[in-house]
Amino acid sequence: MQAQRTTFTPSDLEVVPAVNALLGQLGVGRLKTEEVESLFGRNENWAGTTSTGAGVFVKRVSLDGGPEDAALRMARSRSFATLVTGLGSPDLATPELIGYDEESRVLVFRLLEGARTFAELAADDDLDAGLAARAGRATGLLHELDAGKAHPPLDDTPFPFPNLGLLRALPLAGFLGLTFAEVTLWGILHRDAELAAALAGLRAAEEAAPRVPAHCDLRFDQFLLADGALHLTDGEEFRKCDAARDIGSLAGEWLYRAVTGIVGRGSADDPDVLAVHEPTHEEIVARGVREMDRVRPLIRAFWSAYRSVRTTGDPGLAARATAFAGWHMIDRAMATAARGSRLPAVTRAAMGIGRTALLAPQNFVGALGLEENR
Repeated sequence: MQAQRTTFTPSDLEVVPAVNALLGQLGVGRLKTEEVESLFGRNENWAGTTSTGAGVFVKRVSLDGGPEDAALRMARSRSFATLVTGLGSPDLATPELIGYDEESRVLVFRLLEGARTFAELAADDDLDAGLAARAGRATGLLHELDAGKAHPPLDDTPFPFPNLGLLRALPLAGFLGLTFAEVTLWGILHRDAELAAALAGLRAAEEAAPRVPAHCDLRFDQFLLADGALHLTDGEEFRKCDAARDIGSLAGEWLYRAVTGIVGRGSADDPDVLAVHEPTHEEIVARGVREMDRVRPLIRAFWSAYRSVRTTGDPGLAARATAFAGWHMIDRAMATAARGSRLPAVTRAAMGIGRTALLAPQNFVGALGLEENR
């Protein structure tokens, strides 16, 4: 999701005293709460300048998955920071982790002043092949990291999604909280036995694939460009996993935006982006073809740069990545449905294209720009 900024009142930090307590222990002062901003997201967070003039981004890991899940996400964030920082490469950087407190679930990072996400760059049509290639090199280097050097030790638990159990049935508590758009979406998924089989096949292929240090939540808003340097952020899901998941997620970002027509405005998860005009099927197809022709060179630049860095043999990587791009389309459709009362035609179209990529990924590799060259 594209970052949305809101301003906190002083009371917001007063009810989380652990933030300024940790900042004080780290010797960087206290946050000036009247100037603090927050980015929209899963976790509480504060960005601003402390009383000593230090720019910090503070994140408090949420408990929505329970205490054990929060502890895991804290540990993954630390592993990500230590491995990436330890590499010391100008092609793979991340904001400095200044300090953390496990008991309060607070992490403190160096603030990147004036940073722009790939989502913001894409919205302004500033995400070019050069930046795509830089993201490809960064991702390749990430997947080549030495997992044995991670501290804490790198998590190797399987990523939980797609959840095959949910494709069979939803728990009652989850069903009762669905929007009408989500009811429509899950009705489509639950009637599609072929899609369920394809997703089961993808999970099996992922399990059999080589495991590498992978981000596992690679989206446009995880890449930040600041002062000409590219940073990869948010290691909460970092673990040993199939490299195809990261590649497919980022390729899927380009694909989703092409299909839904989110070019030069809005967010890929905003259900109101196309609310003014509900496009016809023909309009969706024409726009999708046109935009895919535009973004395919960007995906190809990302992929070419990735393969120039990660030379380890991995048969079937491109096909698995294409299937994960298909899953990303459905995952983004879920995010859209969670915030709307209806399922737009463009979202249905995105799901349909994702389904096609999942059912026969080997036939969709070239169209996506992930041709195997080795």
